[in-house]
Amino acid sequence: MQAKYISYQETNAFSSTVLDYVGKNEKLSSFYKYKPDFSGFAKAIAERNFSADRAILVSTLQKQYTSINLSPLVKANIELLADKKTFTITTGHQLNIFTGPLYFIYKIVTAINLANDLKQQFSEYNFVPVYWMATEDHDFEEINHTKVEDKMLTWNKKASGATGRLDTADIAEVLTAYKGYLGISENGIKFSKIVDHAYSKNEKLSDATRELVDALFSKYGLVCVDADDHNLKSQFAEIIYKDITEENSFKYISKTNADLESLGYKTQVNPREINFFYMIDGLRERIVEENSQYKVMNSSIEFTKEELQKEINTYPERFSPNVVMRPVYQEVILPNLAYIGGGAEVTYWLQLKANFDHYKVDFPVLLLRNSAMVIDKRSETRMEILGISHRNLFSETETLKNEWVKSHVNFEFSLDNEERSVAAIFDQIKLNAYKIDKSLSQSADAAKTRALKLISTLEKKMLRAEKRKHVTSFAQIENLKEKLFPTGVLQERVLNIAPMVVLYGDDFIDSLVSTFKPLDHQFTVLFA
Repeated sequence: MQAKYISYQETNAFSSTVLDYVGKNEKLSSFYKYKPDFSGFAKAIAERNFSADRAILVSTLQKQYTSINLSPLVKANIELLADKKTFTITTGHQLNIFTGPLYFIYKIVTAINLANDLKQQFSEYNFVPVYWMATEDHDFEEINHTKVEDKMLTWNKKASGATGRLDTADIAEVLTAYKGYLGISENGIKFSKIVDHAYSKNEKLSDATRELVDALFSKYGLVCVDADDHNLKSQFAEIIYKDITEENSFKYISKTNADLESLGYKTQVNPREINFFYMIDGLRERIVEENSQYKVMNSSIEFTKEELQKEINTYPERFSPNVVMRPVYQEVILPNLAYIGGGAEVTYWLQLKANFDHYKVDFPVLLLRNSAMVIDKRSETRMEILGISHRNLFSETETLKNEWVKSHVNFEFSLDNEERSVAAIFDQIKLNAYKIDKSLSQSADAAKTRALKLISTLEKKMLRAEKRKHVTSFAQIENLKEKLFPTGVLQERVLNIAPMVVLYGDDFIDSLVSTFKPLDHQFTVLFA
């Protein structure tokens, strides 16, 4: 695939917060620790103070991978995590069935490429790409569907508790539908077997997801981490207790939110007084404090302060961090150097630094994941015929139509020259009127405004009249936009990997790896 690059600003798809962060606007400098460039990484490497037990991390990962035939590179990367000169490069995501939208794939490729870039720059250290599996998330409705082209496939199931623990026994119907889409081509059959084995041979969604992701990325050394684990949570137990009983995250993040909003930025998440859930099989409910008792909502479970501490120390795996405390947990148990997230994630991570500082946990380099648009051959041909470039492709449909008319007809639709002439005439009238009576100058200005408005209206009518002559070309523009921007948003937010695998096979991910440039901070347009 051939890659071209444009700025994130040109896509009109990213928030001002993200654009200011990528653009290194000084207004945001106090909300993160290291700049997302090689100089920032050099500082992060020098200052990273990782005190957790690496042996626990390695043994836990080895146990989690027992059902998978490890590739040599994944095996080596897990073992490298025991070395104090090894850092992780982490991205995270929910356990969407069949990988969900394309941006899940793009997140992981960004992590892989950043790890490779850092190894070239800092050869004495090791960098392991990591996918943090959001196994403790309980929003099943957000992960139980995926879109393949124009068809939505949904796993219909009554679900509760952590999604990673969900039984995949009843996924057969939607699995069959997904495999049906993949079809009988060589690429489709190959991927169909991978997906079928992952979801049919594993009892839990977490294990199914690990196997599928490993099949896609094992040759690049990606390591999947499931942090829903007793030994890993034990290293986080002290912070769990302090944050529940002292409500520190609520205080610090609320203050940061106010600071960001005072600068004109919209915040992504709001902390609660207690930012932990109580989690056992089939249940993941918020913990609240009422009259010095710590209660688990929608249950009869409750603890005194002393009982809470005992429960945390004995069963730390039962305490699940929400969105504002999960990042702290991640940085406690991983020797992490960078977190790679989408626009919304970058925004909420900017809200968290003060909380990290309070708990003396290192804040990682924060990096916006690579984004991409894949343009198939037919769409590329259509763009060439219509005269639409990869840059103006991101313009509004009506803007593209207007530009097409102006570039394909001989008549000059712009009445700019006429407007300037009329304006000059009225300026002279105003001057003459002023000499007669000063009050008449206002009447002259009003007449000028009316005249210019009439010219502007006439210009729009002329353009609309010409547009009616070019229905076919406009339909092609509309179809092109609908194909490349399904439901009006970036392709990566809607489409699944399935059509890409069917069309391009292994070349699709290989092309992403060869073209994504994590530290260039540009949007990638791929011509297949």
